[in-house]
Amino acid sequence: MNEGTNPQSPENPNQDGDKDQKESGVLQKIQQLGQTNVPQMEHSNIHVLTIIGQIEGHMQLPPQNKTTKYEHIIPQLVAAEQNPKIEGLLIILNTVGGDVEAGLALAEMIASMSKPTVTLVLGGGHSIGVPIAVAANYSFIAETATMTIHPVRLTGLVIGVPQTFEYLDKMQDRVISFVTRHSKIKEESFKELMLSKGNLTRDIGTNVIGKDAVSYGLIDEVGGVGQAIGKLNELIEQNKPAGSEEVVQ
Repeated sequence: MNEGTNPQSPENPNQDGDKDQKESGVLQKIQQLGQTNVPQMEHSNIHVLTIIGQIEGHMQLPPQNKTTKYEHIIPQLVAAEQNPKIEGLLIILNTVGGDVEAGLALAEMIASMSKPTVTLVLGGGHSIGVPIAVAANYSFIAETATMTIHPVRLTGLVIGVPQTFEYLDKMQDRVISFVTRHSKIKEESFKELMLSKGNLTRDIGTNVIGKDAVSYGLIDEVGGVGQAIGKLNELIEQNKPAGSEEVVQ
């Protein structure tokens, strides 16, 4: 027998390659997650989607910014909608906001999904994060989480002509319309929060915390991960067609 073909031989380069790959995989997990083992979600019927940092749209942000790229989220939403094993979607938000059109695109996609959806605001769901937070079938906010409601702004070069302000006004109307259609807040109340003076330093708008977001009608309930998953499972059961239960003989 030729020793060079022995898979158990210490001289076999394939064994060394596999070992190096495993070691590099373990090191990568430690660097990115701080641990070697991560919870497995293969058998879960719930897909968890995180929207964190700044929502990046048509303009690429500096590398030091923590961002959520909307072109990464859109395929996940389409895959979750198509995958028969996924029965519900949990969206966890901790975002400062970002690109208005990208944020509205994500909100519209979440709102148009046929499968049950639940959002949970942890830390913050500011600016364009507000429409995303209200886009689901049911929304939760942590007791200490905040949501900043303020007018739409433009950064960079702005042409000082009436058409620019008209464009901004129309964009703002799109945000207001979406939020009021997908939550219990009235348009007048939302505009009042958006244009309030004295609540934010050097700006106009309102910072809404936990229970206040619920009392205004923006968010459905104060809660955390347990409550959000419990509600999503409840919605999944309601969404199942009648007579779909398995018959045990």
